[in-house]
Amino acid sequence: MAFQMGERPFNAIEKMSDGIRAYFGKVYNYMAGGLALSGLVAYVVSHSPQVMSLFYQRTQDGGLTYSLLGWVAILSPLILVFMISSAIGHMRVAKAQGLFWLFSGLMGVSLSNIFFFYENVAIVQAFLVTAGAFAGLSLYGYTTRKSLAGWGSFLFMGLFGVILASIVNLFLGSSAVNFGISVLSVIIFVGLTAYDTQKLKAIYEGSFSEEQKNALAISGALSLYLDFINLFRVILYFMNDRR
Repeated sequence: MAFQMGERPFNAIEKMSDGIRAYFGKVYNYMAGGLALSGLVAYVVSHSPQVMSLFYQRTQDGGLTYSLLGWVAILSPLILVFMISSAIGHMRVAKAQGLFWLFSGLMGVSLSNIFFFYENVAIVQAFLVTAGAFAGLSLYGYTTRKSLAGWGSFLFMGLFGVILASIVNLFLGSSAVNFGISVLSVIIFVGLTAYDTQKLKAIYEGSFSEEQKNALAISGALSLYLDFINLFRVILYFMNDRR
């Protein structure tokens, strides 16, 4: 009897461990799938003149600008992020999946312009550096016993500041301001990667049905996807191996 009583907590812990591993497996699989889809779309758009002409137009000085469809493609992900984040707790898994894959495809259009400004080698190198950094930061967020909840308000205030400064700098065109924004972005998205990972762990431990947890895994993948992509863009900027 003593053996059986002592066995129950062990089994509960083991079950919890298996459950959270499966949950994070879904999160990372969705995220990896989203990145793969975005990369494929970006490559096709940038290497196919016919497809590229749908989203970009040549300027008189030989540069590129977005067409009307291009602007729709790059602004639509913002709407999709809001839709997924605000309604994910009440959304069916199939709908959440569809919105996530649509978001990833449209993000590929936004990412296609990196092939116009950076060498392929630099893009691959930046991706590998980002993947390594992301893996370490996400692992820290998952394993640390220190609560990162206090980081949230600071990081989101910083993110809001970066967005606002980026909009202002569209009119200023200051390289110094752009550099400052990039430095701050690295700090913010490094912190958000660890913070979001720990938050996902806390979500799993909450009182949610299995259906809700499956949908929340997609929302978590979206958060980590955004952390990864923004960190990748900043690292690519600092590597600065332009065409």
